[in-house]
Amino acid sequence: MLSLGRAVAPFWENDTVQAVIDRVLSLRDRMYASARFQSAAASFYPTRLIARRRAYDLFDICAGFVYSQILAACVELGIFGILREAPLDLPSLARRCGLPIDAAQRLADAAVALRLLEKRSKGRYGLGALGAAVAGNPGVAAMVGHHRHLYADLLDPVSLLRRSAKPTELGKYWPYAATRQPSDLSSEEVAGYSALMASSQPIVADEVLDAYPLQRCRCLLDVGGGEGTFLAEAAARFPHLQLMLFDIPAVIERAKVQLERRGLGPRSKIFGGDFFSDPLPKGADVISLIRIALDHDDQKVLTLLRSAHAALGAGGVLLIAEPLPDMGHEPMASAYFGFYLMAMGRGRVRTREEFTNLLIEAGFKNVRFCKGRRVLQTGVVIATA
Repeated sequence: MLSLGRAVAPFWENDTVQAVIDRVLSLRDRMYASARFQSAAASFYPTRLIARRRAYDLFDICAGFVYSQILAACVELGIFGILREAPLDLPSLARRCGLPIDAAQRLADAAVALRLLEKRSKGRYGLGALGAAVAGNPGVAAMVGHHRHLYADLLDPVSLLRRSAKPTELGKYWPYAATRQPSDLSSEEVAGYSALMASSQPIVADEVLDAYPLQRCRCLLDVGGGEGTFLAEAAARFPHLQLMLFDIPAVIERAKVQLERRGLGPRSKIFGGDFFSDPLPKGADVISLIRIALDHDDQKVLTLLRSAHAALGAGGVLLIAEPLPDMGHEPMASAYFGFYLMAMGRGRVRTREEFTNLLIEAGFKNVRFCKGRRVLQTGVVIATA
């Protein structure tokens, strides 16, 4: 677990040192951009493997959209679920997917190259290592399926960067991103994204609850808790834990149904409102914000953090689960979530220092950070009221 404090600037932040580093990096850039150097590096044995690796990396960036569409096609056609039952030969797979043989062959071979599928004996195809991971986690498949909205917005990334007035597909998918009063949304308007968050939440819940077990806690309030999936995961691990959920009115109606279905009604209290204008309910000794802060600008996040601090008693704990770009999540946080949130229409990822400054300003102390076990999409921030 890591802590972040204010320290003396390190040696490499000295202006003179920075100027030297900048000159060295400029020389490196000119050298790498030289066709003569690239040819020499590819021919010289000690540098050949490095040059080849960088060429592969660059090609993977260029081809990344194609790779993502191969995954999307496998998810939409239900291939991972089909092959989870048993490996199939090509004609059987084509028939189950409703594809011509040649198209099924092309998709299956591409998926093998991406480790989504594997070739098995007697000309059959089975799940690959990555395909098995998707088959075993419905939340991943749900996330992949909804990415068609993001892909539509990224067809013209320059226009997206220039922030044209045209509504984005992702903004339509997340209706609260495009409205000034999320509490006025109807149950139908929140159904799609609520179901998506519910299906993907267990991945994050495992990482958060491993990072900060709740066996010594009495009551957990999940703010922006959706359909109650995080609360349900916490309740399964810690049978003594009392549960509270706060979300907009349209969402809490869905949460009531889901928590009752899981037998958690007697342990749960549900509150509806707008967490930027309404006070959070008191009584919990732990408050969680699971993928909430990244959807909003700093001023709104500060408002929410202050509200959480007011709702917690002295010594209460705030848990935040977010992608953190300076904790090993750089491509996911800065590239994926950076553009995802831009397409959605608001929000941004934050570094440990930015979170620390916001939390301290809101009245919290003892700010700590840790990585989720999978290091896939979750950094955990822990702060004390």
